[in-house]
Amino acid sequence: MERSEKILQGLGNQYYRATLKSMGFTTEDLKRPVIGIANAWSECVPGHYNLRQVAQRVKDGIYRAGGTPIEFGVIGGCDGMGQGHDGMHYILPSRELIANSIESMAQINLFDGLVLLGSCDKIVPGMLMAAARLDIPCIFLPGGPMEGGVEFDGRQADQTSSTEAYGMLSAGKITEAEYVALEDTACPGCGSCSYLGTANTMCALAEALGMTLPDGGLAPATSAVRMMMAEETGVKIMELVEKQITARKIITNGSIRNAIKACLAMSGSTNAVMHLTAIAHEAGLDIRVLDEFDTLSRTTPQIAKMNPACKYNVIDFYYDGGVPRLMENLQTMLETDAMTVTAHTLAENIASHKYRYPATGLVNHTMDDPFGYTGGVAVLRGNLAPDTGITKPGAFDKSLHHFEGEAICFDSEEAAEEAILAGKVRDGHVVVIRYEGPKGGPGMREMYKAMKYLYGRGLSKTTALITDGRFSGTNNGCFVGHISPEAAEGGPIAIIHDGDRIVIDIESRRLDLMVPQEEIDARLKAWKRPEPKFKKGWLGLYCKIAASGSEGAVLKFDNL
Repeated sequence: MERSEKILQGLGNQYYRATLKSMGFTTEDLKRPVIGIANAWSECVPGHYNLRQVAQRVKDGIYRAGGTPIEFGVIGGCDGMGQGHDGMHYILPSRELIANSIESMAQINLFDGLVLLGSCDKIVPGMLMAAARLDIPCIFLPGGPMEGGVEFDGRQADQTSSTEAYGMLSAGKITEAEYVALEDTACPGCGSCSYLGTANTMCALAEALGMTLPDGGLAPATSAVRMMMAEETGVKIMELVEKQITARKIITNGSIRNAIKACLAMSGSTNAVMHLTAIAHEAGLDIRVLDEFDTLSRTTPQIAKMNPACKYNVIDFYYDGGVPRLMENLQTMLETDAMTVTAHTLAENIASHKYRYPATGLVNHTMDDPFGYTGGVAVLRGNLAPDTGITKPGAFDKSLHHFEGEAICFDSEEAAEEAILAGKVRDGHVVVIRYEGPKGGPGMREMYKAMKYLYGRGLSKTTALITDGRFSGTNNGCFVGHISPEAAEGGPIAIIHDGDRIVIDIESRRLDLMVPQEEIDARLKAWKRPEPKFKKGWLGLYCKIAASGSEGAVLKFDNL
């Protein structure tokens, strides 16, 4: 029996049918499998702006294949709009609200399957977490990436170019006219950010995980292919319902491991570590995602390269074969018997895939010709990160793979940004931004602006930045984020003093404070836990029950 039959079939269930018929559903509609469409469309997020049209083509496919679609809305915040102010406190916590709201709607309405429409940083993992939690047939489909803008600083611009340019303006490197001109030319149309930030990383990894149809992750937002993929997704969800291929048959230890390897092979966003950890947690898996990233990063070559690691954008990656070619080139390292939403295995998908465009070799390389012989994301440990920190060496200059410098400490993102723009951060500094973790922030804000200002002021290759917060996938330069335990939990990052020496060593996977252990112990003993920044509302609850970054920042209800 389909889930929906429990409320839509039989004489005694007239109440439910009458309720739906009030909105125009017919008797025949209600005899078919009912597919929920969780649509994060809004006018707040450029990555979601086209999802009304995408949703309609998904509906067309569902109708064509004999199902009845029922669409509902899901919140989704744009990380870009939340950057650098109190709004960023809400961005990571919104991931949990998204997962909870989809779970709620699916269970209230007893949908037989779900199509999940969303494109951006926390929406993608939130939707995949919901799919894993519900374990019903689900397909995730994003709206596709944005085209690059006018050329600026040697590459196609995007909205982050405006922040870099503000740093340049503050340092007198460009004119105000040059700066102002970017406002109308950096973002030429809708779509998820044109570079390999967290949004496009997670869309690509949803495809690598098997939860998105091949090419469905990264076909451009404004392309005809995007609409074709939408209709095909509508058809395919009906096949998954018929065959009862549920989310947990696709999200397995093996497919998570495949997604980790794909992330390493393309130097994806460091936030993927946390999100894959959370997805695995919701699927009830025993895979230790952090340990897998650590181990596999040493043996997985980087065979794809995109902005911020180079000038090429995600759409260039798509034209060079995208995720299907990445997985084909990587297949000897993958668990290719993994099931996918095509209702075929990864091996079958690779064998049958037809590429729309000839290979350019600009973005996708083979295993014989990698960009690097180790993965683009690394897990660090040391006396500053007992429970790990995350960095992305694939996106910064190799001269920074060993960095030793002098700490300059800030207890908030805003304080650091003001100091950078005021010229207080100098060559050789390690900028420490703390009390920005899941509990302390709360919400583990991104240190996006701080890194962009360092770049704009010409300090990206002569300074480093470490934090218990996160980074945007667009950031480059020497950085370590997700430092756990966080400052608000008494982690060692809380007791760094200005002038302390800090060593970041990528090769040895270390992050260390060069202070005698007895001094560290004395400082930790004297440390006092600060009062929570929020004591009511959603953030008041979140900062009580959020786990550390090393645990995926999931909600731990036993913390109550």
